[in-house]
Amino acid sequence: MSQSTPTVGSSTYERIKHDIIFGELEPGAKLKLDGLRERYAASVTTLRETLSRLASEGFVQAAEQRGFFVRPVSAEDLTEIAELRILLECSALETSIASGDADWEGNLVAAHHKLHLIEQKMLNGETSQKELWKRYDWEFHQALIQACNSQNLLALHGTIFDKYLRYQMLVLTYRGEEAVKEHKDMFEAALARDAKTAKGVLEAHIRLGLEHTLAAMETL
Repeated sequence: MSQSTPTVGSSTYERIKHDIIFGELEPGAKLKLDGLRERYAASVTTLRETLSRLASEGFVQAAEQRGFFVRPVSAEDLTEIAELRILLECSALETSIASGDADWEGNLVAAHHKLHLIEQKMLNGETSQKELWKRYDWEFHQALIQACNSQNLLALHGTIFDKYLRYQMLVLTYRGEEAVKEHKDMFEAALARDAKTAKGVLEAHIRLGLEHTLAAMETL
């Protein structure tokens, strides 16, 4: 995340994107400029620019003569997103394991520690920090691939991960011990510089998460 002072435009972008990902703005909802102007205290010009940017990234749909809508969800879209995540993240993970230095290892240890602590709370029935849980999950997966030496890949992966996260937050289910073990196995394989095992666990982790989310979507 950028450490620079956010502009009105970047702040509005981050807030609307957050509300789409975390379901505050529901899939398929019409994004009326008057309502958004009051909600986000931004000008119509800023909102149009923000919604156009989010449309280019796939979070918003721009319908000619009808305005802007939150992108709808579907099983087909989620499956495509998951396949793209596997493709990008597994490639980045392999390169990161080969290139990672002591700083990479230290960041990975810290990221896994934070994730593991909140996962233990989740397992014990503490569900009030779901957004923090998903932030730590993102930070762990980001730490795994941070040494891939490609800013373009990291940026593209970040967008795909956010799209995947939107579906997870839609159904808000937790796979429990299974997911905790997968994170631990990925972590240990990465530190051991065992790219083959780490990639295998990562792919299974994403596919099992996909199956879990698809099953939950059927009950909506």
